[in-house]
Amino acid sequence: MMERRKALALGAGTAALAATGAVTSAAQAAGRRAPSNAELAGSIPGGFTSKVAQAGDVRLHYVAGGSGAPLFLLHGWPQTWYEYRKVMPALAKRYRVIAVDLRGIGGSDKPQGGYDKKTMAGDIFALARTLGYSQINIAGHDIGSQVAFSFAVNHAAATRKVAILDVTHPDESYYERRLLVRPGVPGINLWWHAFNQVRLLPEQLIAGRGQYLTDWIFDDFLLNKAAISKGDRAVFGAAYNYPDAIRGGNGWYQAWDQDIADLKNYPKVTAPMLGMANEMFYDGVAQVLPTQGTDVRLVKVPGAGHYFVDEVPDFVVQTLTGFFG
Repeated sequence: MMERRKALALGAGTAALAATGAVTSAAQAAGRRAPSNAELAGSIPGGFTSKVAQAGDVRLHYVAGGSGAPLFLLHGWPQTWYEYRKVMPALAKRYRVIAVDLRGIGGSDKPQGGYDKKTMAGDIFALARTLGYSQINIAGHDIGSQVAFSFAVNHAAATRKVAILDVTHPDESYYERRLLVRPGVPGINLWWHAFNQVRLLPEQLIAGRGQYLTDWIFDDFLLNKAAISKGDRAVFGAAYNYPDAIRGGNGWYQAWDQDIADLKNYPKVTAPMLGMANEMFYDGVAQVLPTQGTDVRLVKVPGAGHYFVDEVPDFVVQTLTGFFG
């Protein structure tokens, strides 16, 4: 009877999520509020603070701490600036760390367009200028790595060094990716690449159920599933749990046609470029990046999956500080 009353109070779908410990908008309304960005920033050792600044035509949220040369950190999908929570304290001992919510997610604006990586790189360039920096170090993971690469190409004078984590910029090979993997043949079913291209339907299906999506992605790509804790998963699930955020995050994928077209006209990256990739993705990154830069270094990340920033933070810190100097 008690469970039935909960279902009537929260809605059947929310009750089902609540039974798994997932955070949803309805559950938050019932007293399970997700931490604010300010609270999350304050929970990270090193004096980090949550801020918002105008960056061109959008306002971007970022969390900053430490002192030294600026190091901008760009997250992937389906995460936020909070992806870097484990590495920020150590990096802040040597750099002014600025972990940004990309256009479309978290505390940043979620406009209807501008999700091609060239425009998003322009957001970061404008933010750097707003904060008073003429040249920065920049590292990105997943979608964030595509933005970081575009930054290094389109804002070469503003790029000191750039680190690409696990994913390269969209190119023609994206059109050849298979949705069905033949039995016995190594490969990944990249279903969300196609799903995220669809307009409107993802917002209708995922809103209020974001935890299901983020948990599935993490569980499928983590070797150590405990590396992203239940509380951390709740943060990411809540960030992708409402229509504007789902639309914004999917916009990164829907802009790939434009990204692929832009890449055809790009010169090579002249700034020193680091490629870090887990064992499954390494060969692809090692094949592509040397053709896209004049000074490329490659590092294979052992014992971790795609979300290796969460799984092996000490290795990430060691590699990034060795590269950025």
